[in-house]
Amino acid sequence: MKIPSLNKLKLPKLRLIRIDPFGNFVLLKRALIGMLAVVTYSRFNITNKLKIEGTEYLMDLPDRNVMFISNHQTYYADVMALYHIFCSVKWRFRNTVKYPLYFLLPRANSYYVAAEETMKDSGLIPRIFSYTGAVTVKRSWRTKGQDVQRGADRQAPDKIQKALEYGWVVNFPQGTTKPYAPVRKGVAHLIKELNPIVVPVVINGFRRAFDKKGLKFKKRGTTLSVKFKPPIRFDESYTLDQIQEEIARLIEQEPERANIFTINNSTQAEA
Repeated sequence: MKIPSLNKLKLPKLRLIRIDPFGNFVLLKRALIGMLAVVTYSRFNITNKLKIEGTEYLMDLPDRNVMFISNHQTYYADVMALYHIFCSVKWRFRNTVKYPLYFLLPRANSYYVAAEETMKDSGLIPRIFSYTGAVTVKRSWRTKGQDVQRGADRQAPDKIQKALEYGWVVNFPQGTTKPYAPVRKGVAHLIKELNPIVVPVVINGFRRAFDKKGLKFKKRGTTLSVKFKPPIRFDESYTLDQIQEEIARLIEQEPERANIFTINNSTQAEA
C-alpha cells in the first residue's frame, strides 16, 4: 500500500490565533472581558442587586445579526451589565449573573456602539473597554460636551454591519445618557438597511447607582433592572419615522413619558 506524501495530504487548518473583524485578538478580548467581569461582579451582586427579566428570549438567538436596542444611563456600567448577562446566557443561566462560572469562558463576539471621543479620550480603562468590543462612531451632533453640527460619520454603518456579521451588537439609539432624548434617525436607517433581529432592552437604576461614566458609586444598595423584550424584525412596510417611533415605544422612551419622569423626580426631591 502506497502512503501519500505529507505535502499532498489535505490536513485541517488549525486556527490557533483568531482575530475579529476589527483586528482584535479574540483570545485577548476574551481574557479582558473575563477580567472586567471579575472586577465588576460585586457591583451587580453584592453592592447592588441586578434584577433581570426576559433572558429566555436570548437562549435561541443566532450567533450573528442581532441588534440589542436599549435606553442609556451611564457610559460603561450599562454595557458591562449586558456583557455579564450575555456571558451568563452562554452558560445557559436564566435571569441571573450570580454564578461566576461564566468568567471562565465569556462570550467574545459581542459589540456595542460608542462615541469615539468617549472611548479614546478618557484614559486607560475606557481603552480596555474599547478592546472588549466597542464599535466607535463620531457623533454628528455633539463632541466634548458641546453641541455641534457636522456631517454624519460615513464609516459608522460599515463598522456596525461588520460587527453584526460577526456577532451581537448593543446600540443605544438615543445616542446619549439623557433620558427621553429622541431616537436618532441613523439607527432607523441601519435597521431598515441591514434588517437585523432586534431585541429591545429597558434598563433602570444605573443612573441612581453610578456616576455618568458608570465607574464610581453614587448610591449603594440600588436595585438595577434589565428587561429584555421579545425579538422583532422590522419588515419593508415600516418607514423610517415609524421605526423611530416604535423603537422609542419599545425601550420606553416616548416623549409623553418625560412628563411622568419629571413629576416623579420632583416628588422624590420634595420628600
